[in-house]
Amino acid sequence: MASLSLSTLILLCLLQWLPCLSASDMCSAILLDIGTGSCGFNSYCSNENGRYNCSCPPGYVFVDPTDRYSDCRPTFQQRCEANDGSRDPEELYEIRELSNVNWPLGDYERLEPYNQTTCEKDCLQGCSCAVAIFGGETCWKKRLPLSNGRFELGAKALFKVRKGDSPEFSANSGSNKGISTLLGALLLGGSVFFNVLLLVAFCLIVFVLPKRKYGNYNFQDSTMAESNLCFFTYNQLSEATDGFKEELGRGSFGIVYKGVFKTGSGNAIAVKKLDKLAQEREREFKTEVSAIGRIHHKNLVQLLGYCDEGTNRLLVYEFMSNGTLATILFALPRPDWNLRVRISLEIAKGLVYLHEECNVPIIHCDIKPQNILLDRYFNAKISDFGLSKLLLSDQSRTRTMIRGTRGYVAPEWFKNVAVSTKVDVYSYGVMLLEIICCRRSVEMETEEERREILIDWVYDCYVEGRLDVLVNEDEMAMADKCRLQKWLMVAMWCIQEDPSERPTMKMVLNMLEGYLEVPQPACSSSFGLS
Repeated sequence: MASLSLSTLILLCLLQWLPCLSASDMCSAILLDIGTGSCGFNSYCSNENGRYNCSCPPGYVFVDPTDRYSDCRPTFQQRCEANDGSRDPEELYEIRELSNVNWPLGDYERLEPYNQTTCEKDCLQGCSCAVAIFGGETCWKKRLPLSNGRFELGAKALFKVRKGDSPEFSANSGSNKGISTLLGALLLGGSVFFNVLLLVAFCLIVFVLPKRKYGNYNFQDSTMAESNLCFFTYNQLSEATDGFKEELGRGSFGIVYKGVFKTGSGNAIAVKKLDKLAQEREREFKTEVSAIGRIHHKNLVQLLGYCDEGTNRLLVYEFMSNGTLATILFALPRPDWNLRVRISLEIAKGLVYLHEECNVPIIHCDIKPQNILLDRYFNAKISDFGLSKLLLSDQSRTRTMIRGTRGYVAPEWFKNVAVSTKVDVYSYGVMLLEIICCRRSVEMETEEERREILIDWVYDCYVEGRLDVLVNEDEMAMADKCRLQKWLMVAMWCIQEDPSERPTMKMVLNMLEGYLEVPQPACSSSFGLS
């Protein structure tokens, strides 16, 4: 009994206490956030000829072939980078479809509206994606291990598997055989001189040849490796950007360039070339990139990979075709009210994820319209984590140098006190006013002096009841006057000088969505001006 797996024990208990369940009921009897479900990890439950059965998906086999309720494992090794560091993932992997099967828990990203082709391509290109579930116009991406696999009519499981017999595995297999032969000879050989020669050959195979094959790259950094990010060489990124030719913008600590992978799908990328980092920033760079590489949210720009070669530090992001929020917000014609409402909510959701839903809470430190990017559907995603500050699991505050952009920086940055996630709340409040009014936080060339500082002007207009002036007679905004007034109040709470009086981003989101009442904001004298 001690040798039985947990899944087997659960099944035996079900058979004892639930004798009336059919095979299909058995598959749905267990659905838990923790544990494997009715079958093992990476397997799925099905009804075959009225009998309960567990099976492995394409490209997977049972860990214990004698136990059909054990976990399933892939028959290949999934890696982010290609063997030679330059091949496109679609050259190495293919999609195998499994119809009417789903793993309903554990999504790390949901994409819509998507068709099956774009869903497959997105999973093939994603380092972490092991399988994508496609249904309707939605693509759910999942990483291993998978749990609670079961029959679900209409669902399509799109598994990413290696094409054919991977050269990597063949090479590794040959190396292992060679190493075994050398070790055997070392143990059995009688000649000291012969043994020395064999030992030298052994060292060459183990230590020298792998470096010649893969190049002198920094694969030994376990902190970076755990992030599942792709490693790129400087030459690869130089080629992809045509020698860093097309500049997209200048962000914190570096310039962003547009690039295109010349092989495979030809997907566009954004490459941020960081300025030279001080020696004390090296460890922080690796720690922060590792943490950011593990986060996935539909309202955060995805970090795809990095380059850490010599003195070169580069970050590779997904390309956002509609540029920054600032580009459309401060131009004519101004974006319509409904789009501005949706963008405001999406940014808030991204910040809630950073502050409260990551394993390691992250303070962005530089929230502003220039760091909000828009995809082809004008979905908003937070970008530019160059200034981000990580908090330890038991931290709520941290001390660090001043970070951010004038006009969005919370007052506590200048008081030599520990800062918290409330600095992002302040910046969001300023930006929310900009989104509502479609103007910058500071405009020195205005007809009226009182309009120069946005947060002061907003408060004056709010007290006077002149909301129409704030939105420049925007008919759609004025037709939604109740929301307009409430959101102005939320923004004013966000920019309170005292961080303790500001709401958390979770409270901000709940107030914006109407789940929490919004009290009257404090007077303008308590606003933080920066």
